[in-house]
Amino acid sequence: MRAYVALAAPPLDPSGTRRRDERGDVPGWVLITVMTAGLVGGLWQFAGPQLRAMLADALAQVRG
Repeated sequence: MRAYVALAAPPLDPSGTRRRDERGDVPGWVLITVMTAGLVGGLWQFAGPQLRAMLADALAQVRG
């Protein structure tokens, strides 16, 4: 029974306490994704025209 408990329990970190399983942190990842999308959307409003102009200039130089 003791071997089963040792295998089923999360591993110990160097301080001797049990580590928490981080795989189930979905709300944190959702928050990061939403915030990143908001930042990109906000920056795109200001930088969008410049980026389009840079892309058009680069394509014009490639075409000759």
